[in-house]
Amino acid sequence: MTHPIISDLQRRYTSKRYDASKQISQADLAVILEALRLSPSSINSQPWKFVVIESEQGKQRLHDSFANKFQFNQVHAKAASHTILFAYNPSYKRADYEKVIDADIANGRTKAENKEQAFGAFAFVDLNTDEQGVNAAWTKAQTYIALGNTMHTVARLGLDSTPMEGVDKDLLGELFADELGDYVCEVALAIGYHEPEQDYNAALPKSRLDKDAVITVV
Repeated sequence: MTHPIISDLQRRYTSKRYDASKQISQADLAVILEALRLSPSSINSQPWKFVVIESEQGKQRLHDSFANKFQFNQVHAKAASHTILFAYNPSYKRADYEKVIDADIANGRTKAENKEQAFGAFAFVDLNTDEQGVNAAWTKAQTYIALGNTMHTVARLGLDSTPMEGVDKDLLGELFADELGDYVCEVALAIGYHEPEQDYNAALPKSRLDKDAVITVV
């Protein structure tokens, strides 16, 4: 099949080594960050926070977050041009959704007199919230939508990426406390330019199950 979208997805793979001497341009970074902002989520909840690591000081903190486990991903902390922490709100509340509705009113999507009616969509949050007010499974799922959207954006720009579930959420929470607050990061995305001689995954063929094994049309 020949199509730009398919070409993006055929090209994309998980890079194993980065060229630390190459940095993403500010123009490309601006596109990536706008794609992050425009990512869809259930009821437009946007229950996330994205921390973009580009400074040497930030990269050192990220490097230090691998002190206890997942050291196989530590190599990307300083070599990748940027790393994005995808964090979710583990206890999304009505007040959080009110910020979304207020933004809708400000940009004309929702009329001010319909504000209370707009809260009707919050029923989807209630359906996924336990008695302790925790809805982490639901908000984490929304954050993965943003991750997928960003990975495709990066591929379209001709850049390389590495999604990392191998991160220490507890240590990240400590080392990036000022940036994350009460949000939880369990996945990050390293982005940049791969180092061809050491990136063994670049030369391997893409492998996916056959279409008939995963897709059913009824």
